[in-house]
Amino acid sequence: MGRTVCALTKVVLLAIVLADIAQAADLVPASPSPAPPQWTIEIGAEMRALPRYQGSDRYAFFPFPLFDLRDAGTPPRFHGPRDGFGYALLDTETFKAGPVVQVELGREVKHNPALAGLGDIGPTAEVGGFFDYWPTRWLRARVEVRQGFGGHAGVVADQFLDVVVPVTSQWTLSGGPRLTEATREANFPYFGIDAGQSAASGLPVYDPGGGLRSIGLGTQARYQWNPQWESHAFIEYSRLTDGIANSPVVAARGSPDQAMFGLGATYSFDMPALW
Repeated sequence: MGRTVCALTKVVLLAIVLADIAQAADLVPASPSPAPPQWTIEIGAEMRALPRYQGSDRYAFFPFPLFDLRDAGTPPRFHGPRDGFGYALLDTETFKAGPVVQVELGREVKHNPALAGLGDIGPTAEVGGFFDYWPTRWLRARVEVRQGFGGHAGVVADQFLDVVVPVTSQWTLSGGPRLTEATREANFPYFGIDAGQSAASGLPVYDPGGGLRSIGLGTQARYQWNPQWESHAFIEYSRLTDGIANSPVVAARGSPDQAMFGLGATYSFDMPALW
């Protein structure tokens, strides 16, 4: 009998010890699990061949950075070759809108003999807003309106229409018409000639005014190698309109036919949100 009581006592004590250990384990905070990714960052670069300045008939190669930010787990957004750098504060399947920035590189006489007597124009940051309308999944209409700061102080409005066709799960083709309007303040630095420039260059005084600057077409092919890597190629063509095309800067020393060609690639990765 005494042995039985002793054994039962040991069992009870062991149960109490195990219960205390389990309770102590519950009090130790568990290691926090890594925060799930909330953003997908897309970075990349393009090499573009485009006119040395607006209205030029000579071309040069320029590198351009690419960047996009979207919710993790969402598919890559469509970007046209002439889209500015934007962020969608309004982001639905049908409507997207937010701030946008575009950069105009300007021009330098020392690199362009055709500009002799016309003077240099510095780079311009064009800041404004964009609005995308997707009536269907394969059609996008986009408008950008931007105010210039730097080389010009006018307003530029780009209007694009793109048919977006996913040919396969990896290939996407897109393209459509383009139209650009600009105020006189945005046009004159590039296409106007004042009295001093006329005397220095031998070209007549000219005021291009404002209104329609160009009309054109563009197309792009995109290939998604895997969820991280993408590459693309594009061709854009625009024709400068009468008020601009008739400028001596274009008619006598350049061309109204403007084209842009490019190749690029992007890499995407997930990360936790910073706020």
